[in-house]
Amino acid sequence: MDSGMIGKIEKAKRYSEERHRFHFSDFQVTFHGDNNEHDVSFHEGVFVCNCEFFITHHHCGHSMALEILLKDMIPPTQET
Repeated sequence: MDSGMIGKIEKAKRYSEERHRFHFSDFQVTFHGDNNEHDVSFHEGVFVCNCEFFITHHHCGHSMALEILLKDMIPPTQET
């Protein structure tokens, strides 16, 4: 490993600790719940989950867990 790569690794570690640098706009996640796997997506400030609770409430434990995990890295969610 050359000195250039060592510098890049150190920079990457520093960046990873500076959460304000990251702003997610679109992603899809497979969430391993207690009973089932759920597909959760995020597009333009809106979460969508395929669980039954989300269908009626537009929020669920899966989407809220991602909001907590990604705090300050996603825009505020929009109500649907």
